[in-house]
Amino acid sequence: MENFTLHPKLDRDTIKLGDIDLSMLLLMDNALVPWFILVPIANATELYELDSEQQSRLWSEVNTLSRFLKEEMHVDKINIATIGNIVPQLHVHVIGRYKDDYAWPNTVWGRKEREEYEQVKFNNLNQLLDKFLNRKIKA
Repeated sequence: MENFTLHPKLDRDTIKLGDIDLSMLLLMDNALVPWFILVPIANATELYELDSEQQSRLWSEVNTLSRFLKEEMHVDKINIATIGNIVPQLHVHVIGRYKDDYAWPNTVWGRKEREEYEQVKFNNLNQLLDKFLNRKIKA
């Protein structure tokens, strides 16, 4: 989509993995939990602003990431949210949670704990995701 620009906060806080179907796929640069963000490439701030086909495509992406988190990352729980109070651009958080992670059972938003991805850990996660999706992410 022409004139699509990623919000500066998302740009600062994430690693761009590529585009999948409708959305830009991002990884929150906090290796303490597997935390993906889908940003639909659309001029929208709310889910209802997407047409029904776009909504279906977005939820398919959410479901795929959720299956990846359960089947490959063996998470205990999956948190999905579209809060957008700080970043108004429509985006969906898909976060894998473990019962022994740094914030359990509370939310991960607004916490100071942070661990940037080391290159090896990032590469391993990205390769596992690529294999799961059975495709190469378009850079």
